[in-house]
Amino acid sequence: METNRDVEDLGSAVLNESFPEVDLALRRGRHIDRDDSTWYAFLLDAQAVLETFYRRFGCELVHKSDGYFYLLPVTDQLGKRQLSVPEMLVGQALALLYLDPRTVQSGGVVARDDVLAHLAGVMGTDGLMRAMNPKKRRLDERVAQEAVRARVAEGLRKLAGSGFIELLEGDSVRLRAALMRFAEPVRGSESPAEALAKLVAKGEVMLEPEFESDPDLDAETASVTDAPDSTEPPLVPFDDHDDLPWDSVGPDPTADEEHE
Repeated sequence: METNRDVEDLGSAVLNESFPEVDLALRRGRHIDRDDSTWYAFLLDAQAVLETFYRRFGCELVHKSDGYFYLLPVTDQLGKRQLSVPEMLVGQALALLYLDPRTVQSGGVVARDDVLAHLAGVMGTDGLMRAMNPKKRRLDERVAQEAVRARVAEGLRKLAGSGFIELLEGDSVRLRAALMRFAEPVRGSESPAEALAKLVAKGEVMLEPEFESDPDLDAETASVTDAPDSTEPPLVPFDDHDDLPWDSVGPDPTADEEHE
């Protein structure tokens, strides 16, 4: 990856051959990291002018020290859509795996079953099934386990589309630097991995400092946690964007299922 000069004006940035694809990717919620070598180098060179450009659309071009860029919407100008709580939990589990030294030794590659096993290990099997089936009063174990697998698979697909992970052939997943966004709320902790594991164990998804919380969504998210005595309200960091960046969380897309 070479970056040897700053792009000094917007015209030069827009005329760069990388701009159309990078612009579309960012607007669709894609995180761009060092593995996207050409795109990442372009953003480094054009960062100053593109920051001004995206502010006109109500977005901030964010560059994290972990080595990735993304667009953060600060207004409703481009519209917002959301990720479900179960999908957020998958993201946090992936962040935990990313922080695990054993993952570094494997080149950042894990099996899909490792994600499921890690969630079950941190949350407990019952806690995981209830977190992934928050609208169900009574759970048929077989049906609930199938639902967990389906929701984890869907979460992996969406997170891959946003540049958090790369789905490899077979059942392998390559973890990417942008997963650290899920660990942002606990970054200042003495042990970020331990602090994040505690959140996941409670079934909580936590809000990044720069985001605002929706009280109605917080109330719904509270039904997911298995820690009623917790003094910390369950908060949420991102939203599900098929075409735009994330900034909040919404109800489970399966919320229209009838209660059993």
